[in-house]
Amino acid sequence: MNHQKTGQPILMSFLVFTLIVGLTLSVTSPAFSHGGKTHSEETFTAFQAVQKATQLYDRLIASGKLSEGWETGLITIKISTRKTGKKSEYVIQFKTDKENPDSVYFFFSQDGMYSGSNFKGE
Repeated sequence: MNHQKTGQPILMSFLVFTLIVGLTLSVTSPAFSHGGKTHSEETFTAFQAVQKATQLYDRLIASGKLSEGWETGLITIKISTRKTGKKSEYVIQFKTDKENPDSVYFFFSQDGMYSGSNFKGE
C-alpha cells in the first residue's frame, strides 16, 4: 500500500477549504446585497468554477496527462476573470513548484461552460 498518496485528498480538501474562506471574505458585501435578483436567477459563481476546475485537474492527474508533481507540488489556486470580446470568463490557475511549465489554466464562461485549458493562461 502506498501511504504517500493517502494525504493527498486531505491536502486538496484543505486547499479548497482555504479557497472557500478566501472567496467568502473577499465577496461578502456583494453576497449580502439582493439588489434586483431573485433566487431563481442564480448565476455560475467563482466557487463553482473552482469546483469544476478541481474536478478536471484531478482527472488529468489520475489519467497521467499531468504528472504527480502537479498534485504534490501544488502551491496556489488563483481565480480571476478576463474579457474575451464582449464576454467574461473565469480563469482558474493551478500553480506548482515541481513542474515546468509551472501553471495550468482552466477557463469557464459566465454561464458555467468549460471553454478550455492550457499552460499559458491565454
